Amino acid sequence: MSEFVQSLHEIFERLGRIETRRMFGGHGVWHEGRMIALVANETLYLKSDAESAPHFDRLNLQPFTYVRQGKSMPMSYRLAPADLFEDREEAARWGRLAYEAALRSGQPPKPKKPKKAPAAKKVAAKKTAAKKASVKKKKPTAKAASR
Repeated sequence: MSEFVQSLHEIFERLGRIETRRMFGGHGVWHEGRMIALVANETLYLKSDAESAPHFDRLNLQPFTYVRQGKSMPMSYRLAPADLFEDREEAARWGRLAYEAALRSGQPPKPKKPKKAPAAKKVAAKKTAAKKASVKKKKPTAKAASR
């Protein structure tokens, strides 16, 4: 993970906890299970929608675009303002704006991944299950009952 992506935890500290993870050659940024930003080529783009677009337009912050089959494809993420990196309150304000856009998008929150049990516990659980399976008592058959 790049230093830039790691620094986002500090930049958005007043927003609250964020998570980052690699995706599509860049990184996604999540807050409370919703993707609020993406990082591509060490550049931060915040989630936007029709309601938040005027805030981005006022600062001439362009959308993230990629090329697909020769066509430029804009996404619903806009360039983050430079002030956000210098002022934690500004970062929280823009982060909330992006989080609200993510909520309005109708996309369900990212499901929580179940925590994996340590390998030792898994092995112990398998052994216990195997012991229980082999301890089953046989019911007496008609021949055994007549003896």
